Amino acid sequence: MGSYDKADLILYVAKILDFIGKKIIVIDSTSLQKTRYIVPKIKPAKQYITSFEKVDVAVGFENFAQIREYCDLKEGAEFNYDYALVNIDSYKGYNNFGIKPQDRHFFITSLDLYSLRRGLQVFKKMQNKVSVQKILFSKNMLVEEDQYINFLSKDLNVEWKGETIFFPFDQGDQSAIYANQRAERIQTAGLSKQYIETLGYLMEVMNVAKPGELKKAMNHLERN
Repeated sequence: MGSYDKADLILYVAKILDFIGKKIIVIDSTSLQKTRYIVPKIKPAKQYITSFEKVDVAVGFENFAQIREYCDLKEGAEFNYDYALVNIDSYKGYNNFGIKPQDRHFFITSLDLYSLRRGLQVFKKMQNKVSVQKILFSKNMLVEEDQYINFLSKDLNVEWKGETIFFPFDQGDQSAIYANQRAERIQTAGLSKQYIETLGYLMEVMNVAKPGELKKAMNHLERN
């Protein structure tokens, strides 16, 4: 959740899960739908699901019911996915997709005021407190930055869980991400060692694989 540009990070997470052997669907429920422009698609359409390096990517859907209809799933039939990674930037998206308190929540932001303040709006209509872990993209990684987020969110229905995950994002990482977008691939080529290590730590926090499996998947992503 959040208004920060998190599409590429979510694709990296999805690809690592694919290497581990999980079936993944990434759902872009944001207002900008950036994934529509950075992921190659089969044909132009308002709603579609396309496969990108063995990761299914859904764009233009407002809820799981629409995805079920698109996939022509019969009533009661289950999705053939181990994980759904839902990219959300509003309470409407959170509510429409029926995100549950027991689902894993991450709030992804930088310290620019647009991303931070607009991102926090997702919590304003929450009826109950939601446990969320922060992911902060910041080059300096100051404790004061984390405290500032706590200050802005003190009256919202959010309970920050665990330690904040800091991505030491710099211009070199941004250039590498852009290069991978142009090449239409999901890989970590050109990303800083710090970025890749933090990505691996995020996967550890998600607790979706055994340490050996995760290390093998991270090495595979770097090599390929």
